[in-house]
Amino acid sequence: MSKQPVISCEFFPPKTEKGAQNLLLVQERLAVLKPEFYSVTFGAGGSTQDNTLEAVIAIQQRSAETGIGAAPHLSCVGSSKERIRTILQTYIDNGISRVVALRGDLPSGMRDPGDFRYANELVDFIRKETGDHFTIEVAAYPEVHPQAQDAGVDLENFKRKVDAGADSAITQYFFNIDSYLYFVERCQKKGIDIPIIPGIMPINNYSQLARFSSACGAEIPRWLKKRLEEFYDDTTSMQAFTTDYLTEFTEKLISLDVPGLHFYSMNKTQPVLTVCERLGLVR
Repeated sequence: MSKQPVISCEFFPPKTEKGAQNLLLVQERLAVLKPEFYSVTFGAGGSTQDNTLEAVIAIQQRSAETGIGAAPHLSCVGSSKERIRTILQTYIDNGISRVVALRGDLPSGMRDPGDFRYANELVDFIRKETGDHFTIEVAAYPEVHPQAQDAGVDLENFKRKVDAGADSAITQYFFNIDSYLYFVERCQKKGIDIPIIPGIMPINNYSQLARFSSACGAEIPRWLKKRLEEFYDDTTSMQAFTTDYLTEFTEKLISLDVPGLHFYSMNKTQPVLTVCERLGLVR
């Protein structure tokens, strides 16, 4: 029997008071999954820094009661060492002990990458500045980073992040489990032994998913794409199908004894909560 995996959920920082209230409600509802942490994204060039900080502090302040810690995403591209140092100290001062260290993308119009060009440089900086205070999560790309020269180069880039001090990795979402298994196998052959946690993307809106996938290099299998196109504006039928699909997909991952499940919630509870209820993950 497969062991119950560690769960984490990801949010994007709200921009309005209504959005903040909705996010609080989503957190309360997802708390039944007993996630290890809630992560909060960080915009290109730090464009949502203040909103991210506000969201993670709110999560962390409730952690004594909920047992769910906050894990802010930290994007380094376009930033300076001094700025990153200040952000890290703010997180330390607020009791935050986990970060998701990413390179990030330069905002449109910004040409200077700043003091950091790659995520491994950020991981190394965090370790040198803060020692072992932070559990550092990094990104992994089972289907290859869209800007990587090839799969071999991409794997070397990932190894550099691990060698710099990463504790664990969260993958970009994928819909082909073989791509994840093959990536983990290649990592093991490279001597990479940190947990590689599959990222799972609920399908709430096909056009949005297609846009995201095109940007991040996540392949939507042709059969799945055709099925989603078939529903057109029949939202009810599409949600029923995608929830069934995601349940089977997640069940397969659990059967493989993956080290965890990271849900890209998109600040919604469905279908994450339904899938987890079906699979007995409500704790």
